[in-house]
Amino acid sequence: MTRKKKTRSIADKVTIRTGRRKDYKKWRHENPDQVTSSRRFVAKKQQQRKLQAVRKLARQQDGQTISIHSDKEADNPSGENT
Repeated sequence: MTRKKKTRSIADKVTIRTGRRKDYKKWRHENPDQVTSSRRFVAKKQQQRKLQAVRKLARQQDGQTISIHSDKEADNPSGENT
């Protein structure tokens, strides 16, 4: 009589979604409507985006202004060449 081989992993035998299953990635792909981020994570990201926007605005206001258009174009706003 031969013995049954012991398996180290029970990942294939698990029937409930635990997050450690091998096919969790596949399940996530098949059920995108059931996958949501936690409220804490969403709030954290919103706060980070707000801070990023404030910093960007501050950088833009503190930066030096440069003249993009030459004085020649400013004298002739219609863009016609004479």
